[in-house]
Order: sequence, then C-alpha cells, then structure tokens
Amino acid sequence: MNPILFLIIIVPIIEIYLFIKIGGQIGALTTIFLIFSTAILGIYYAKYEGLNTLKAGFIQLSKNETPAYEVLSGAAIAFAAILLILPGFATDLFGFLLIFPVTRKFMFKNISKKFTRPKKKESNFIDGEFEDIGDDDENRKI
Repeated sequence: MNPILFLIIIVPIIEIYLFIKIGGQIGALTTIFLIFSTAILGIYYAKYEGLNTLKAGFIQLSKNETPAYEVLSGAAIAFAAILLILPGFATDLFGFLLIFPVTRKFMFKNISKKFTRPKKKESNFIDGEFEDIGDDDENRKI
C-alpha cells in the first residue's frame, strides 16, 4: 500500500479516537478550547522559529556558506505549522516536535544517517594520466 494513502486513512482514525478519549475525560468544550489554543500557540511559535531560521540563513549567506540546514529547517517549520493548523492531538504533537529546534535537529540527524554513504578512506594520492612532452621542435612553438 502507498504510504501516503496509508497516512490519509490512519491519521483521521487516530485523531477521532483521541478526540473521543480525551473529550470523554475533560469534556467537549474543554477539548475544543484545547484544540484552538494549541493551533494559535503553535502558529505563533512557528512564526517565531521561522523568523529565527530566516535570520540564521542570512547569517550563513553573509559568511558565503550554504544555508542547507536552515532551508531544511524552514521546510520542517512550514510543515509543522500545517500540522498545527489541522485539528487534532496527534498532529499537534508531531507539529510541536518539529517546531522545537532540539527535537528538529535530533530528527534531522536520524534521517540523515539513512541517506549518507560511508566515506572512503582519504589518501594522499591523486589518480591521473600524464604525457611526457620532450624537447621536440614540433611540440614547441615560440
């Protein structure tokens, strides 16, 4: 089964289950208030972290360095903001985990380990070909 199709099916099921369980414990109005407050708080914090990431990216550019981490971080913050706008407790939890820099770095390290190749041993030799050019008059132009 396609993983995206699986997520489209399983995420609403998890969210509905959590709405029923949490709503049964704390009440319907409190659950609705909690959903709206996490969305508002999350969007505010996403804006704050997004501006910090943008600032760090400009600092990297001023040092003539590639802001690769900042670009990935900005995309993760945008995705986290979308997750926080969606109503639900599971999406809010994952969104907050993506917004906080400590957990975002931890997630990036774990994901990047899967995509990096093992490094070859460095040597002091450079492979190449050469051609010996003698003092022939044909090869020399003055």
